[in-house]
Amino acid sequence: LEFVAVGWAALVLALFAVLFLVGRAPYRMELVLPHRRAVVGEPARGAVTVDNSGGRRMLGTVMEVPVGESIVELALPGLRRSTAHTQDFGIPTDRRGVIAVGPVRTVRGDPLGLVRRELSWTDRLELVVHPRTVSVPSTSTGLIRDLEGAPTRDLTASDVSFHALREYQSGDDRRYIHWKSTAKTGTYMVRQFEQTRRSHLVVSLSLATHDFASEAEFELAVSVAGSLGVRAIRDGRTVSVVVSAITPEFAKQRVYAVRPLATHLPDRLLDDLAVVQASVDALPMRDMARIVADGTPGISVAFLVCGSRTSAQELRAAASSFPPDVEVVAVACDPEAVPGMRRLAGINVLTIGYLEELRLALARSAAVA
Repeated sequence: LEFVAVGWAALVLALFAVLFLVGRAPYRMELVLPHRRAVVGEPARGAVTVDNSGGRRMLGTVMEVPVGESIVELALPGLRRSTAHTQDFGIPTDRRGVIAVGPVRTVRGDPLGLVRRELSWTDRLELVVHPRTVSVPSTSTGLIRDLEGAPTRDLTASDVSFHALREYQSGDDRRYIHWKSTAKTGTYMVRQFEQTRRSHLVVSLSLATHDFASEAEFELAVSVAGSLGVRAIRDGRTVSVVVSAITPEFAKQRVYAVRPLATHLPDRLLDDLAVVQASVDALPMRDMARIVADGTPGISVAFLVCGSRTSAQELRAAASSFPPDVEVVAVACDPEAVPGMRRLAGINVLTIGYLEELRLALARSAAVA
């Protein structure tokens, strides 16, 4: 008899609990993200607007909003008919990446907590959290520049950057004869020019854990690459930003390649940088430099962004992959080192511990150049 009584009591409680789940509230909900992009460490907000389109008053309930891997609970008060309520919530931006927000769902259940019903009301949205960047002087990313681009050390018979006068030789274009000097010397003299080219800036960011001693170093390197790339895009320069290719786990051989990032808009570049991650299977800086030098024509300035574990020998080997007329600058991210600039064989090495030091370091290197 005791078991029968317990069974009937359980059945009554189950039926009582199910009554709380019957029906669907006539809500209309909208999930809004005022800004689809944010920066690491800066506040970001979302909002849920609930409209009671029914003809009767609705009781309060609990809304759940998935934000990344966590759940934000919002208490929805009772709403009279034809009224709306907006409630905002914070989105954590302590790490860069893509944060999935939503869908918003309501939770209904009985007072005893025996049953639970979840209803989804909106679509899922995404918030892209960009790495921090710093504004660097517009002339620093070029290091050397002129009217059309960067002057090289190569001499040519025709261009816009005048270099010197020399004696006429067979085959020279007579249009460039300097008649005043010819009259003074009695010998045909022609103008000689420095060959110019459009400045092509390359920013190479290593994703190999071999090049970084900590996660903080890698995050600083991502911010450095973003700062350089954004400045070059806004200046209208020809710029390429590349990262290490990552060898898949199932691959039998290592992948020797680099992956280009979007550089037609600053936001698109930062979107791509928001999702890059360090990997033990990524190419180190030394191999990256060789691939970039062989596959990118017309480079004038190359920035190699790495961490403290990249040795001076590896940096020299990376710089040797580029032609002699390419200005190679390595940016070593090391929060524990003394910031400064030093010259190795064929390469300038800027050591920075904080992102704000990048501006001063580039200004000094541009002055030296």
